[in-house]
Amino acid sequence: MLNTLRILVVEDDPDIRDAVAFTLETAGHTVVAVGGGPEALAALADGVFNLVISDLRMQPMDGLQLLDAIRASHPQLPVMLMTAYGDVGTAVAAMRAGACDFLPKPFEPSTLLEQVRRYAAVAPDDSEMVAEDVRTRELLALAARVAETDATVLLSGESGTGKEVFARYIHRHSRRTDGPFVAINCAAIPENLLEATLFGYEKGSFTGAQTAQAGKFEQAEGGTLLLDEISEMPLALQAKLLRVLQEREVERVGGKKPVPLDIRVIATTNRDMALEVAAGRFREDLFYRLNVFPISIPGLRERPADIVPLAHHFLLRHGERIGKHAQLSAGAAAILAVWPWPGNVRELENTLQRAAIIARGERIEEADMRLCLPRVGELPAAADEAGPDAPDAVQQCVDAHSDNMKDLERRHILETLKAVGGSRKLAVERLGISERTLRYKLQQYRSEGLDV
Repeated sequence: MLNTLRILVVEDDPDIRDAVAFTLETAGHTVVAVGGGPEALAALADGVFNLVISDLRMQPMDGLQLLDAIRASHPQLPVMLMTAYGDVGTAVAAMRAGACDFLPKPFEPSTLLEQVRRYAAVAPDDSEMVAEDVRTRELLALAARVAETDATVLLSGESGTGKEVFARYIHRHSRRTDGPFVAINCAAIPENLLEATLFGYEKGSFTGAQTAQAGKFEQAEGGTLLLDEISEMPLALQAKLLRVLQEREVERVGGKKPVPLDIRVIATTNRDMALEVAAGRFREDLFYRLNVFPISIPGLRERPADIVPLAHHFLLRHGERIGKHAQLSAGAAAILAVWPWPGNVRELENTLQRAAIIARGERIEEADMRLCLPRVGELPAAADEAGPDAPDAVQQCVDAHSDNMKDLERRHILETLKAVGGSRKLAVERLGISERTLRYKLQQYRSEGLDV
């Protein structure tokens, strides 16, 4: 069940406003109720909310105008619109503008509460996760919502993005948090041992099986089982895994009696599973069984606001182990900001551990960071003695890197549009951005004189 939420209700009809607020407060939520868009924006400036529920037809600012203002200042905040004028065109416009859903009046209290449970953003616990970037916080809010259910989750992303960290976050926020969290790396165990490790075995079932042993599925009873690198599982074993997931029972190697299971399954992969299925390396039926709730975790370079906070986090962690509490200089932090991090969070952690060891004192200088990332030799040298701010040369590098990333982004967007024949709908699906963002980008390119 969700924790107590803080919800902003925007409705110009006082009777409806009071009724909605009463329903939410009765369910245990904290409600701030206002009569219009300007008051809502003032409330958002003063506090943090998990959800905004707004009427559509209001004066002087209607619900769509309020939605646009919220998207600009609080892009991660879910907004649900309600109206007595439930025409399809208005609903489509609201959803395209970024509304999480459209609630036609009149509605039952149970319908309202179900929508709140479904869409409210649960703020991540900062004591558990370093999540300064908007994309990361949105992913954690999504993970917290799916954690309420027992739905199977497929976490995908490049190696080192923190997929197991997200899996543990889901487990901690689920009703199974007091149960075990059992992880198995499907790529790290030889094929001839993986079946026995997963499903367990009976005494005498094979040479060396001197006693019966419960497998990972049984060990995770009442908790969560993480199948790490699921794409590496042999095809022959995939069929047996599919049956276990379908029947929710496991049969040990050499056993004859099935063991019922009460577990939650989370799988991770660093591959494109659709391509693996197309290539015949992964069963299509198993893919759909695992892909009930997919979450794609972006690379660290795609959530740049996390880089320096994560660096401080790792310095603190490894500083306690080696007895040195080092701090980053401005020049070193600037290098971290421009590095593309092909190894993602895992590479960042290793880099900071090396930097803490290399640093001569309690301050990691730019030169120390260059030693830890030798491929940044092409970056212009800069003197850290220039002062507390990032040196000009490094700042120039940051600017150049930013310009280069913009060029890459523009090329990627235009090439994707070309590949889908100019269809914006298909383009936003492939790019993973909103149609509004794509429209803004194209207008920007036109203003720069490009033919789009």
